Amino acid sequence: MQMKRYLAIDTSAGYLTVIAKNGETFVTFEPDCAMQHSVRLMDAVEETLAKAGMRPADCDFFCAVTGPGSFTGIRIGISTVKGFCAALHRPALGVTSFAALAYNAEGKALAAIPAGRDFYYICGFAEDKRVSLPPAYVSGERLAALAEEYPVYAYAPLPVPYTKADPAAGLLRAVEGAGEEDFGDISAFYLKKSQAEEEREKARAGAGEGGAE
Repeated sequence: MQMKRYLAIDTSAGYLTVIAKNGETFVTFEPDCAMQHSVRLMDAVEETLAKAGMRPADCDFFCAVTGPGSFTGIRIGISTVKGFCAALHRPALGVTSFAALAYNAEGKALAAIPAGRDFYYICGFAEDKRVSLPPAYVSGERLAALAEEYPVYAYAPLPVPYTKADPAAGLLRAVEGAGEEDFGDISAFYLKKSQAEEEREKARAGAGEGGAE
């Protein structure tokens, strides 16, 4: 079965992207939506589908960007897509933030996402967009070394030379480049635990040490 009509959303970063494909492509992109995804997403979905002359039931599948990125944003996007898929019995497609970045490049690329405290999420891609360097959580020093080997693509400022990527264009190309094997259950791709989880683990470790004394 050919699946040409779809809804794809990206809530993994400070921006919001919603794409509806129905022969033509219709995009809603809000560059500054930090902390507002839960408020804006469904309105943006309705607006984009309306521009495309579609209803959710007209979609052959639904897609969400799975991360890495904003922990809260990722959960919002994935839960929304899972809800559509469950209600309408449609397949789900997950696209990583790395893939959406890499599809901005014609050749090989290093997708890089700031992770705070001079650390970065990175993933390297060959020209055919196959992963050539596995996803990793790296220091600024390691990022600088990799930038000598790969053209770097990012949405947010980096301390190395990079090409500023277009979130909507990259997501569209990543969806179009997906194969049957890419469909299935989707889940968040974090690479690193959230700050809240890390703090809980530190608190448990501290409590354990105190109890051992």
